Amino acid sequence: MGIAVDHTGPWTVADVLALPEDRTTRYELLGESLVMSPAPGIRHQRVSLRLAMILHAEAQAAKAPVEVLEAVNVILPSGLVVPDLVVTDAGATAEDGAGVDADGVRLVVELVSPGNRMVDRKFKPMLYAEAAIPHFWRLEFDPAPMLVVYELESGRYVERTTALAGTTTDLDDPFPITLDPAGLTRQ
Repeated sequence: MGIAVDHTGPWTVADVLALPEDRTTRYELLGESLVMSPAPGIRHQRVSLRLAMILHAEAQAAKAPVEVLEAVNVILPSGLVVPDLVVTDAGATAEDGAGVDADGVRLVVELVSPGNRMVDRKFKPMLYAEAAIPHFWRLEFDPAPMLVVYELESGRYVERTTALAGTTTDLDDPFPITLDPAGLTRQ
């Protein structure tokens, strides 16, 4: 069960970070509004873990100075979000803080679930672009797993690649990665 939230007035990043840890709910600050969403389901977590493991292994193989994190607070100029996966510069996580500043983030990945489609497809990409995060990936589950890869160009994301289930795709940024989205969801 989530925590009871009693608050008056606009929310700040400090207010959200001061909330007690709660594994059943994700708390994000979009503008001055607190947005709560339930913890992700099993399929979502399976894919998140597998994609994190692939990203970690490929980053290690490329000797990329990055860290791969799941569901970490990212502090943006306009709030605080919790992407499903984040690839940060290694130095951005040197301190054991409550989150990472967007300027240390190279890639954010959103796994689109039924309850967050609009936010993950429309709203969050605008916030990530505003924060100048160079790479954004969106993984769609239905009707089959599909990874859409975006790169920041002139302040907005431009689709570069769509990786379809059953097809091995080679990506170059933020480091060389090879994957097939179908392998992420198999039980």
